Amino acid sequence: MHWLDALPDARVLRDPGLTAAYRHDESHVYGPAPHAVVRPRSPAALRELVRRAADAGATLVPRGAGSGKAGGCVPTPGSVVVDLCDWPGDIVVNTTNLSLEAPASAALAAVKRKAETHGLWYPPDPNSWPLCSFGGSLATNAGGPNACKYGMTRRWVLAVDALMADGEIHRFGIASVKQNTGPNLAQLLVGSEGVFGLIVGATVALLPSPRERLTVLLPLQRVDALPLLPSRLFAAGLMPSALEFWDAAVLGDLRAHGPAEARELPGEALALLEFDDAGCSGPGFAEHLLDALGALGAQARVATGPTQREALWAVRRMTSVHLKQRFPAKVSEDIVVPRDRLPDFFARLPALGTPMVSYGHLGDGNLHVNLLHAGELDDAALDAALAPLFALCIELGGTLSGEHGIGLAKRGAFLRHADPYAIAALRGIKQALDPRGVFNAGKVF
Repeated sequence: MHWLDALPDARVLRDPGLTAAYRHDESHVYGPAPHAVVRPRSPAALRELVRRAADAGATLVPRGAGSGKAGGCVPTPGSVVVDLCDWPGDIVVNTTNLSLEAPASAALAAVKRKAETHGLWYPPDPNSWPLCSFGGSLATNAGGPNACKYGMTRRWVLAVDALMADGEIHRFGIASVKQNTGPNLAQLLVGSEGVFGLIVGATVALLPSPRERLTVLLPLQRVDALPLLPSRLFAAGLMPSALEFWDAAVLGDLRAHGPAEARELPGEALALLEFDDAGCSGPGFAEHLLDALGALGAQARVATGPTQREALWAVRRMTSVHLKQRFPAKVSEDIVVPRDRLPDFFARLPALGTPMVSYGHLGDGNLHVNLLHAGELDDAALDAALAPLFALCIELGGTLSGEHGIGLAKRGAFLRHADPYAIAALRGIKQALDPRGVFNAGKVF
């Protein structure tokens, strides 16, 4: 009898034809076919699964929609993928607490829509929000353009429901913004990529939906004006809810090969700004913005309504998809550089000697630097090509990942650059919470 036979309240997939799709996510990392894929439907299934995995010496790899970009849900040899797509639960909004509770299986798009039906808003908006799962966004501490003003997923998490190594589901936290009873275990689990436990649901904070938005497309005639934009806006007392950018190379490719709406994008480089302050749709706010931009705002285009706003954001959100279609084996890094060091970064990037293009979240220094021809490189050559980029980020006070996480894709680089004390501490926590290595062993650290 196989150790996964007769697992209660779960569907177990062992046919290689069905499990092959679980070998990869949206990163360049491919793993072996998993030993099996389990789709649990109740706590009883998880309780028994943890017990059996511990006895069999197997590790459980959690998976949401498979839209991650760091190989965090990619199987390792002999592992079992836990696909939470069948996990039950409703999305429930509490308008008094300004909170929302949802199962990990819920689509992030459904979570955001549910909040909107109550006139409320859940800010995290990773580029994959139309298709990623709520649980996956929690496990990876997903970001997105709104992180410029509203921070990452972690900022919004009040409580987490998680399967831990004892086989039980525990709730860490309460549905309140104030809770101060020692270290916050919910926050430890958010962004942990499933190495400490398996998130099955969470309660998150909401805000009243913004009543106004001002969206501005800002063509720039000089690329070196890009890294100066954040400080210029902040100095004028302006905090955009999003500040995105395209460099000259990405813009050129969109013009030459992109969809019709992208082929007339202006400028040598391009920024997309959005504000959601009260009064931002009035003429006084726009005038103040243009005054702050000075000559840089000479060609600014203000969206005149929701349709035009959505059209501008559609181009931004399809940029990654466009590049992936054009360069299927590209590798997209999501490095972070502190905003005050952005001019240094852009000035030194060409000297690295590796052809790269960049776009992304200028407002928080989270840059998507793409090696378009990475598919021509073997693993060692790819690591060698990325090493100077990572070293430059660290030298400038930044880090290897802003929102994609570490997973398998950046584990080696993370171990090389991280403080050994921090790695030892993380491994100590892992040993305390998961002494038998049941959860996603071999990932991150």
